[in-house]
Amino acid sequence: MEKITLKVNGMSCGHCVKSIEGSVGELQGVKSVKVHLEAGNVDVEFSPTEVSLSKIKETIDDRGYDVE
Repeated sequence: MEKITLKVNGMSCGHCVKSIEGSVGELQGVKSVKVHLEAGNVDVEFSPTEVSLSKIKETIDDRGYDVE
């Protein structure tokens, strides 16, 4: 398992948290997702053999948020 922290812009409310945690959490190979709204960060624990970092970023981006 690999753990990363992504800087995500555009998150402002509980809906943002649910949207990101729900969509990324459904990806095969993602073990855990935790959004830190105030810090603008998303912690993801995932298996790089099952899901790529670019797929995780793309999933967040598709929800309308900007991943740095």
